[in-house]
Amino acid sequence: MVSQTLARILVFFTSAAILVIEILAGRLLAPYVGVSLEVFTAIIGVILAGISLGAWLGGKVADRVDPTLLPGPLLVAGGVLALVSPLVVQLVGPAAGGSPGSIVVVTALAFFAPAAVLAAVTPVVVKIRLTTLAETGSVVGGYSAIGTAGAIVGTFVTGFFLIASFPTRPIVAGVGVLLIVGGSVLIVSRSRWVMVAVAAIGCLSAFVVASSNGPCLYETTYHCADVLADEARPSGRILVLDRGHNSYVDLEDPTYLDFRYTNVMADVIDVDLAEGPLDVLSIGGGGFTFPHYLDATRPGTSHTVLEIDSDLETIAQTHLGFTDQADVVAGDARATIADIPDDSVDLVIGDAFSGYTVPWHLTTVEFNEIVNSKLRSDGIYVINVIDEGGLEFARAAANTFRGVFEHVAVIAPPEYLAGLDGGNFVIVGSQAGLEINAILDRIRSRGGIENAIEGAQLEDFIGTAPILRDDFAPVDQMIDSG
Repeated sequence: MVSQTLARILVFFTSAAILVIEILAGRLLAPYVGVSLEVFTAIIGVILAGISLGAWLGGKVADRVDPTLLPGPLLVAGGVLALVSPLVVQLVGPAAGGSPGSIVVVTALAFFAPAAVLAAVTPVVVKIRLTTLAETGSVVGGYSAIGTAGAIVGTFVTGFFLIASFPTRPIVAGVGVLLIVGGSVLIVSRSRWVMVAVAAIGCLSAFVVASSNGPCLYETTYHCADVLADEARPSGRILVLDRGHNSYVDLEDPTYLDFRYTNVMADVIDVDLAEGPLDVLSIGGGGFTFPHYLDATRPGTSHTVLEIDSDLETIAQTHLGFTDQADVVAGDARATIADIPDDSVDLVIGDAFSGYTVPWHLTTVEFNEIVNSKLRSDGIYVINVIDEGGLEFARAAANTFRGVFEHVAVIAPPEYLAGLDGGNFVIVGSQAGLEINAILDRIRSRGGIENAIEGAQLEDFIGTAPILRDDFAPVDQMIDSG
């Protein structure tokens, strides 16, 4: 017979373990399918489906066999499946596409089974503890509350402490080993050899999982990060975040801008803003390319970078030559921008990404109005967005700019603007005016192929696209539907 105390511990711990796995799933999947609303939707849906099926099957099995035999094996099986989940992601993740269906499939292969097995513990424990129908409500309700409390604790501990303190795979290994050891203890009185076998399997699996670094050189609070050397340019370094090449820095020549869109941004800055030092605000740091560039081309520039991932500053200092070219403010830009004085900056650079998507709350008309309030009357806001296909997001982002700024232009290769191809679009907004012809002349002088549209051409490009607002900015879906 399982005591009441032990029963409560089992329900609490297994419910907590499910939520730990759910939160960590996003970090394990990010290098392969990115970080987007679709990814988190898939994780939540798969885990809930696992909980649903596990609770149903657990209850049915507990009605047909002696339920006191089940908690130990369920914990062991759940622990083994938890340990295996990172290896499954590492095996099938590289073949995953970016469609919602493929994301759900990869998520289900890795995380459905551990959620289902661990969810089966609660109905089994309820069956064990239910001795009379007169107590059905209090027993079922009590263990439901305990399970919910465990899920809450697992969520808070993982989100606020574990992820900030340890790499993902050792956390998964720790949870898996605890489950296996706990299950082994429950069944030891019946089969000692089983405990020895599963403990050995658990320790071996934990070693494999914990010693596997996966695809990341650094696992930050928000990203799987790596720094690659450019084989064609010995001093070039590429910052890779999750699936994409995020930034490029030349350690010997900070004026060398490898990415097409960064060259376009530099053209806009150098044409539209007077020579000399600037007061600059960057939304998103990445590899801190523009702090390097502006420090070299406009000595004396004051540069503040709002970067949610504080570990990127450390990576940049270690690998990308970043020193004191900018002041870095750690935190979500939507919150930290409030500390920037109004009418204090000449230039705002928007280059914040979560995977291939600009975080939705940094795309809305309300945020653009905040940015506008920080700019001086002749300042400019230049932002990088990625889109393809029908360009639903790029068109909406341009229309949202137009809702705040008097002068707006979109700069991209002609085939992008025509919807024949996709990639990086540079959107520029200003209240004072834009020197579009001069910008195009500068682009052509360095061999660039981009075109710029404004006025009537911009109207045609935007079409019927909506203005993005805080209560309606489905950025991930807009990109996926393109």
